[in-house]
Amino acid sequence: MDPLEGEASSVSVEYEPVSVKDILVEMKDTAELLIDLSYSAVLHRNEDLAREVLRLEERMDVLELKGRMSLMMAVRNPDDAEQLAPVLGIVTAADDISDAAGDIAKIVLEEMGLPEAMRAALPEATETLVRGVVDADSTYANRTLAEIDLESETGVRVIALRRGDDWLLNPGPETTIEPDDVAFLRGPDPAIEDVYEELAGDSYELPVVDAPDVDDLERAVDTIVHMKNLSELAVDLAYSSVLFDSENLAKEVRNLEVEVDALESRFEAWTLRAAADAEDPIALRGLIRLGNSTEVISDAAVDITEGVLRDLDVHPVVQLAVQESDEIITSVEVEAGSDLDGTAVISGVPDAESTMSVIAIRRPGDGWLLVGDSDVELQAGDVLISKGTRTAGEAFDALSAA
Repeated sequence: MDPLEGEASSVSVEYEPVSVKDILVEMKDTAELLIDLSYSAVLHRNEDLAREVLRLEERMDVLELKGRMSLMMAVRNPDDAEQLAPVLGIVTAADDISDAAGDIAKIVLEEMGLPEAMRAALPEATETLVRGVVDADSTYANRTLAEIDLESETGVRVIALRRGDDWLLNPGPETTIEPDDVAFLRGPDPAIEDVYEELAGDSYELPVVDAPDVDDLERAVDTIVHMKNLSELAVDLAYSSVLFDSENLAKEVRNLEVEVDALESRFEAWTLRAAADAEDPIALRGLIRLGNSTEVISDAAVDITEGVLRDLDVHPVVQLAVQESDEIITSVEVEAGSDLDGTAVISGVPDAESTMSVIAIRRPGDGWLLVGDSDVELQAGDVLISKGTRTAGEAFDALSAA
C-alpha cells in the first residue's frame, strides 16, 4: 500500500459547524487543482507531483465528509431535503473527480506503463508545472507575491502553495511565500529553470527528452492535453452553472462531456493499435487508465449540474456563495451581423468594447476551441464561454445580438 493511502485512511474527522458554501467553493478549487496536477504528473512523468495529488485527494475526502455532515445538519423539513439533494450530488461528484485524479497519479507511482517519450511529444506551447520547496535563503522567502511580481517579470505563476498540511489554492497578491512552503509553479520552460533555482536554492534539470518510441505519439499526446483541458473546463462550468443557476452553462457541460467521450473513444482505439505494433504492449497500459479516468471526470461534471437541469430551486447556501464574488461565467451565441461577428480574439480578449474574457468557443462542425491556445476570429453561430463581471456580461450579451 502506498504510505499516503495509509495516512488517508487514519484521518479522524469530527463534526464541527462549517459553512456548506465555503466547502463547495473549496471543493471546486481542489478539484480543479487535482486535475491539473494529475495530468502534469503523467505528461512529465513526475512522481513528486503524483504524490501531491494523493495528498490533495486525502484533503478532498475530508471535505466530502464535512460536507455530508453539514448537509445532514441543515435538513429540517422536506423542502430543505429537496433543495439540498442536488448539493449532496455536487459533494459526491467532487469526490468522484478526486478519485479519478488519484487514479491518474497512480499511473506514475505504480509504473503502470507509459511511453518513454511523452514529454518530447508535448505541444511546444504547453507550459511546465513544477513543484519546489521554498529555501530559507531564497529572495522570494517572506515576501508577498505582489512584492516579487513574479508573473510580470518572468511569466511564471504560483498556482498553489502547500504549507504543511494546509493548502493555499488561490494565492493572491498579498499572499506571503514562507520558507519550507511547497510551491507549485507554472510557466514556460526557460523561465521555470531560473525561477525554480531562485525559489528552491537548487538547480532544476529539465527531463531528458527521448525521441518518440511509438508511432504518431504526438497526436496521442495532443489528444490527452485536449481531454485534460476540456475536463477542467467542464468542471469549472459545472460549478458555475450551480452557483449562478444557469441552465445554459449546464447544457454546455453536457456538450463538453459528449466531446470528451468521443476523444476518449478515439484515444482508446489509438492505444490499442499502438499496442499491437509495440515491442512491449504493457508499456501502454497506463494510457488506458488515463482515458477511462478522464471520462469519469467529465461524467462527474455532468452530475454536478443535475439540480440545475432538473430545475430544482437553489438552496440559500449556494446563493451565499454567489454573493461573495462579482465574477461570472456566461454562455452567449454570436448572431450574424452582430458586433461580435467577425471580431478577432487575441489571447482571450475580443477586439470589442467589452472587458469579458473568452475562455472557450463551441463552433458548430468544429467542436470546442480553447481560446488560450490560439487566436481566432469569431463567427456567427459560435457559442462563447466567457468570464468577467456581471455588468460586463450583460454588455457582452448585447454585443452578441444582431
